[in-house]
Amino acid sequence: MNNDFPRIITLLRKERGLSQKQAAMELGVSQALLSHYEKGIRECGLDFVIHIADYYSVSCDYLLGRTPDRAGATLMLEDLPDNHEVHNEDESKSNTLITLNKKLIQNSVSIVYEILAQLNNKGLTTEISSYLMVSVYKMIRTVYSANNKNPQAMFSVIPEMYAGLSDALQSIIEANAKQIASGKTADGFQGIDSSSAPNLSPDIISKLYPELAPSLYNLIQKTEEKIKKLT
Repeated sequence: MNNDFPRIITLLRKERGLSQKQAAMELGVSQALLSHYEKGIRECGLDFVIHIADYYSVSCDYLLGRTPDRAGATLMLEDLPDNHEVHNEDESKSNTLITLNKKLIQNSVSIVYEILAQLNNKGLTTEISSYLMVSVYKMIRTVYSANNKNPQAMFSVIPEMYAGLSDALQSIIEANAKQIASGKTADGFQGIDSSSAPNLSPDIISKLYPELAPSLYNLIQKTEEKIKKLT
């Protein structure tokens, strides 16, 4: 099988609020065997993959991590909404890769801010916004500097210093955000009230943001594929 299958069938079971014993009984296998499948200790046969896909009403491709879409659909450019005003008249001429990645990021960030709105915490909104700003800053400097004749006077931090310093700043911001999200004070901001944190799962996110969710799931999949290559 693969590493995604155990994780996904466990997620689907917990998402439905089923105990391992109840799911095993309804799937017609022993709890011990289902436990082994969920832990990746044993591999199941193709018949069980089809059976559990039908049980959770998802596609086999989704169970195997081949697509983030539960129905097994392949995400197409035209499927992605674009809620951002186009300012560049030549944007329609951009190649598909640029437009697709732009929408994946924009739509995923929209979900982040929708969740931040529910949390209503100034500190977490500030830190996450700062983190994203630094990311954009680093990448604009990267593309700006592709032509070494471009005047660096646009930036006040010298080229030799900005990469290391911006990485350090981003690490501090991320640490602050995690502290605040865990309910602790950081950088002068109060932690979130855990009772205000929304309950989230792939199923809930899909229902709350049906047009934006496919972008988020694809962004997660693409990013984790790159992370796995590092290990």
